[in-house]
Amino acid sequence: MLDDIRAAIRRDPALYGIRVLEVLLYPGLWAVWTHRLSHWLHRRGLPLLPRAISQLARLLTGVEIHPGARIGRRLFIDHGAGVVIGETARVGDDVTMYHRVTLGGRGWWADDKGSARHPNVGDRVVLGVGATVLGPVRIGDDASVGAHCLVVSDVPAGTRLRSPTSEPLRESP
Repeated sequence: MLDDIRAAIRRDPALYGIRVLEVLLYPGLWAVWTHRLSHWLHRRGLPLLPRAISQLARLLTGVEIHPGARIGRRLFIDHGAGVVIGETARVGDDVTMYHRVTLGGRGWWADDKGSARHPNVGDRVVLGVGATVLGPVRIGDDASVGAHCLVVSDVPAGTRLRSPTSEPLRESP
């Protein structure tokens, strides 16, 4: 838990001085902690309770993390609202996610039950606001996925993806 708090303090420029205590109010932090409990119960084969805990966390934090998802150390979810992490997703260490990130499947018509159908996110990855990563793709270590990017294929380590709308608009002649 202390690692998670330190990660939030390091990655959020709004936290400094006495305001550091505000980190305890961060919904992303509570969502990660609750997930660690529900994941522990899920791995022990308990029915229903892990999902009930994850849905309660969703109600309270706005972050939905399936109990089956594997989350690494020091995940920082900034703002938290609307984040969704699917059942077979894998998230590495020191990952930063902003609000409205989705690590999802391609859909019931494309994904087989029991198969790896969600993304695998490497270490030290940054997922920008509204980034959507669908299917069993891999995002390599140290990659950055910009705001509102849609990712449906592998992203090599160290890659910086930008949204097509991140370029300034050109005036028409």
